[in-house]
Amino acid sequence: MKMKLVSSVILCTILLLPTIAFAEVSNGNIGYGFTPGRLWATMDAVLGLISAILAGLSLARSAGRFGTGSGRRGAIVAMVVGLVVITYAGVHVTIFPGGPGTGDGRIGAIFAIVFGLTSMVLAGLTLARSRRTG
Repeated sequence: MKMKLVSSVILCTILLLPTIAFAEVSNGNIGYGFTPGRLWATMDAVLGLISAILAGLSLARSAGRFGTGSGRRGAIVAMVVGLVVITYAGVHVTIFPGGPGTGDGRIGAIFAIVFGLTSMVLAGLTLARSRRTG
């Protein structure tokens, strides 16, 4: 029961933070520092990196390198989070039209897409391995 509650709170936080960051764009000034676009892209990239690490750990677990179990649950979580990251980063790339250096966070969103794709590939390998071994 507690795990479902914690998962729900984390998911709601992940869904709410980009909305708040986007709502804070009011004057449109471009400059240095932590702009709302960079905040959104950084959050996406960090979440994508965490998802890729989780997928890598579940792949190592399925290979029997550490722990017991097939790593199937971790792979499923990594795949879902990777899909969320790719979706948010894709929305970010379409909303913020500026190029690199404008403060829109476009490069961070591209990194987030790469991390999300990596996570989904590693999770898919884990699921294929766990299905093959039983």
